Amino acid sequence: MDRWAIMLISISLGAVGQMFLKRGIDAFGAPPFQSISGLAGVLFSPFVFTGFLFYGVSALMWLKVLSLFPLSVAYPLLSLGYVAVIFFSAILFGERITLDKAVGVLFICIGAFIIGRK
Repeated sequence: MDRWAIMLISISLGAVGQMFLKRGIDAFGAPPFQSISGLAGVLFSPFVFTGFLFYGVSALMWLKVLSLFPLSVAYPLLSLGYVAVIFFSAILFGERITLDKAVGVLFICIGAFIIGRK
């Protein structure tokens, strides 16, 4: 598999994990972190558990990414996950993409392009 595909899959899995975590914690309203049983209830709820599962797979793939890219290239490109989260959040949660967010996304994409072009 192409090293760029591995990186994009790893970043995408992390962003998808965020979507599951958000959906899972929204089901609880205020997080019940006052007790161990409340925390366990959150951690083992289907959406939160799935979110952490996506993160785990993403982290394993990230180890491969780190073996294929210099850290000074790989880590800044991880910011593309922020871009994915903004778009996923708009689609799945109805969050608005404001002008500020759009400009921020543009800067992230420009920076990722500049860093990743070599």
